[in-house]
Amino acid sequence: MKSNKTKIRVRYQETDRMGVVYYANYFVWFEVGRTEFFRSFGMPYDEFEKNDLYLPAVEAFCHYRAPARYDDLLTVTTRVSTFQEVRITFEYDIIRDLDGELLSTGHSQHTFVNGRGRPVILRKQNPFLWKRLTETIEEMEN
Repeated sequence: MKSNKTKIRVRYQETDRMGVVYYANYFVWFEVGRTEFFRSFGMPYDEFEKNDLYLPAVEAFCHYRAPARYDDLLTVTTRVSTFQEVRITFEYDIIRDLDGELLSTGHSQHTFVNGRGRPVILRKQNPFLWKRLTETIEEMEN
C-alpha cells in the first residue's frame, strides 16, 4: 500500500535532560502524519469538522526501537491499514533521515462520531466523504 510521508525536525523542547525525545511526542508526530495524510488528498481535517464528523482515538500504540534526538530530521510514514464504515486504523513508521534507522512503529484506531460524540456510519452520514476516502485508499493500494 502506498503511504504519505511527512518531515519533522526534532525541537529542543521535545527532548528530556538526556537529550532523548520524550516518549509522548511520538503520538504527536503520528497525529501530524495523519493530518498530512488527509491533507494530501485534499481533505484537511477541518473539513471533517465542518461536516459534523470527528475522529477520536480509541486505541494507540507505539513500539520504540531507537531514540530520536534534538535536531534529528525524521520522516513519518502514514498509511491506512483498515477502513470500515465506523472506524479507520492508521499505521506509522518514524525513520531518522540521516542514517535511515527505523526509530518507531505504531498504530492508532479512530472511530467516526458526530459533534455529540455519537458513533456514526460514515457511508450514511456523509456519502461524499465515504466515497472520497474509499477511492483514495483504493488508489493508494494500486
